[in-house]
Amino acid sequence: MHISWLEDFLVLAAVGNFSRAAEDRHMTQPAFGRRVRALEEWLGTELFDRSTQPVRLTEAGQWFQGVAPELLAEVARLPGAARAVAEANSKSLRFAATHALSLTFMPGWLRSFGAHTMAGTLQLESDMLYRCEALLAQRKVQFVLCHAHEQVPTQLQMQGYPSICVGTDVLRPMCAAGLDGLATHSLHRRASPAFLLNYSSESGLGTILGKTIEGPLAKIPTQTVFTAHLASVLRTMALEGRGVAWLPQSLITADLSEGKLVPAGSEEWDVKLEIRVYRSHSPLGNAAESLWEAVGHSVQDSPDQKT
Repeated sequence: MHISWLEDFLVLAAVGNFSRAAEDRHMTQPAFGRRVRALEEWLGTELFDRSTQPVRLTEAGQWFQGVAPELLAEVARLPGAARAVAEANSKSLRFAATHALSLTFMPGWLRSFGAHTMAGTLQLESDMLYRCEALLAQRKVQFVLCHAHEQVPTQLQMQGYPSICVGTDVLRPMCAAGLDGLATHSLHRRASPAFLLNYSSESGLGTILGKTIEGPLAKIPTQTVFTAHLASVLRTMALEGRGVAWLPQSLITADLSEGKLVPAGSEEWDVKLEIRVYRSHSPLGNAAESLWEAVGHSVQDSPDQKT
């Protein structure tokens, strides 16, 4: 029996007309009729009384109308069940992380849980936040690591995915240093527009900035001269002296210590961030559950962190 035969049966039972049902199933009426007949032959009984218009369900057909949806639902559950069985004893850990954290925070953070991450395979998808969220929703990864802000809930937060705050970061307005070591661009010079290097609307950090500094920025003259998805790209443009970019402190530690980048504004322009790890709603398997438990214990032992 083919699963599609069940769907054919349910459509015909609903509309009572072979022509309309065939159209709904995007096939010719003769082909549709042969599939319905094949299902009846497999069951060993007729499901429809074809002597009336519209066609009616036989007693066997009425019984099967209750059974077919249950069969389809059970078949739909099988892939997830199979993955759950395979994952139960899996030692693989599958992460998605935003680009900036993949480059900076994540390597050291994972090393601190080496006893849990070195025993099996570690897979990392580095992408934009909305794609990381999609990977978790599709169960292609077990965890997502990203920046977060209490005033700007992520899709994962709104959908109730469990999360733990594992660190902090700061978005700071930065620009290249001149030969005198001072800022080449400033948010304090009001006579001429401040040149901004902005995140795209698809960027998670861009979403946070839009909700937190949009008001204050509207009070000073600005001009957006460049837009990109990634903090690493904006960092490069800032280093070239193109303008002011809000960059994660974790990404620019070396640039600050070497004097290549300097703040373009006072601390009032800083945006404080959390670094959060989100997990799937579903059971993760032994290795991943063990890591999640270890992350939770590490946060409990650190009074500066919160879940």
